[in-house]
Amino acid sequence: MTGTSETDSAGGALPAPYQDRKQPRAIPREVELKHLVRDVEALRAWLDRDWGGALDGLEFGNERIIEVEDRYIDTAYGALEQAGFGARLRREDNGPYTVTVKSASHDRPASADEGKQEPLALSQRVEVEGPANERLDPETWPSSAARELINEIRDGGRLRLLFTINQRREKKTLALDDGPVQLALDRVAVFRGGRPLASFSVLELEVAGGSGADLERLADLVEATGYVVPEPRSKEEIARQYVAQATEDRHHRLPTVPTSPGIDAEDSLGTAGRKVLRMHLARMLHFEAGTRSGEDPEDLHKMRVATRRMRAAWRVFDGAYRPKVQRRYVKELRTIARVLGDVRDIDVLLEDLDRYIADLPGPGRQAVDPLRAAWRRQREVARERMIARLDSKAYREFVDDYLDFTESAGAAEIMTPLGRPSLVRDTAGSRILAAYEHMRAYDTIITWADVPTLHALRIEAKRLRYTMEYFSEVLPVTSRKLIAQVTEMQDHLGLMQDADVAATATREWLNLNAPHLDATSREAVGLYLDAREANVEQLRRSFRPMWRRMTGATFRKALGLAITQIG
Repeated sequence: MTGTSETDSAGGALPAPYQDRKQPRAIPREVELKHLVRDVEALRAWLDRDWGGALDGLEFGNERIIEVEDRYIDTAYGALEQAGFGARLRREDNGPYTVTVKSASHDRPASADEGKQEPLALSQRVEVEGPANERLDPETWPSSAARELINEIRDGGRLRLLFTINQRREKKTLALDDGPVQLALDRVAVFRGGRPLASFSVLELEVAGGSGADLERLADLVEATGYVVPEPRSKEEIARQYVAQATEDRHHRLPTVPTSPGIDAEDSLGTAGRKVLRMHLARMLHFEAGTRSGEDPEDLHKMRVATRRMRAAWRVFDGAYRPKVQRRYVKELRTIARVLGDVRDIDVLLEDLDRYIADLPGPGRQAVDPLRAAWRRQREVARERMIARLDSKAYREFVDDYLDFTESAGAAEIMTPLGRPSLVRDTAGSRILAAYEHMRAYDTIITWADVPTLHALRIEAKRLRYTMEYFSEVLPVTSRKLIAQVTEMQDHLGLMQDADVAATATREWLNLNAPHLDATSREAVGLYLDAREANVEQLRRSFRPMWRRMTGATFRKALGLAITQIG
């Protein structure tokens, strides 16, 4: 949004979502004193024993201890943070949920004494709140200013859980001459994905809507004890720092991404497999940040490919490791690949649709908009599931354990009956030939093979390609041409599969939604369906010459010659 910045009653510039309104709304604000506590027990004793005599007119009341859970939320793209806000769902003592939205900036309130510098711990922020529930869907919450603000900023984006702050809060009211002040001594624990990251203690003193004059006097008293240090940051900001640090610490352990696994003919099969797995694990983790941000769809694509290559590697190096270990890692990789694939598959649909409509006139593009909008909604749901998985404790534990496995020489390896491991030079050739035989077995049915059968053939071609690529460092240079031919065939069948998936998804959507569409949209989407089906048939017909080259004598002889040069 653009326009002249408005100000609130305290003179501070309002965050962007409050600007450019014809009628400025009243902005609730909190004014508070915040300190990090160095010595909780000493501070508690001082509050109980000495403070009352140090400040005239001070009385304690309404003392209680409550358990607080704060779940901090934002969209996958950080819309609230980018707009200058933080939002949380709070629950006290298993009571009802409340949603609170606060500005991230800290305006310093004017001092009661002209020319006096305000306490460092004193700050004020925009704060609005309202009723909510445990769901991360504002549309299910009762109407409130907080819900309105979140909806305005997220603009349809889905909310997700960032981290959780649990607090044991000792609260009491200080009755001063100028009015009540709320005191809270909080023991804070920060969690992400169920994992504890940090704990700290905070002393907060808050007045609602005042100038903070009383808090200035209280700041002088409490800081003189030496038990606390001024802390202008919110607990959310402190927690974000710990979350960022935990992420950074994890990244320090991430392996560098090599250009090749570094396999030698004298490597054991288990050692070679571990090199391949580590290379693609490094690639998976390298593209995780971009996958989370969603800024470039290619990051998600490459992360998904890395999971697929690792699953293929377990198959290529089958027999080198204990089956129980292999099944455990493959199962987790399959789970990760599924949540990544749910998003990537819709990306492919949208990319194909966008290419199709790029050359259409404006009315034609608009007529296809209902289909595009439906797929984008599906993608948002799938992306939410993906982020939840990447944030999960199970994923984090898998990565840590998998890193240990790829770094541990000899882990879970199986020995031959002679008490020694299988070597690459002794087994690579037979594994490449077996992969080729599985692919060539389709030769007897290729003439009438339907799309599902050709998709199964594509999977076998991909397995052959990966097997040759994993052992490429012990194969002669001439094998690169063979790998390129396999890749070309796999890509051709991949385009056919993508076109068939697009046709199927479009047909299913039309069957459900055609009665509710206007005639123009029905016709436009129908033409897109026709184009995808025609593309499938064209790719199917043009595949046969490619297949004949792959199964012909020239390819077989070249493959056999390459295998004889291993070792």
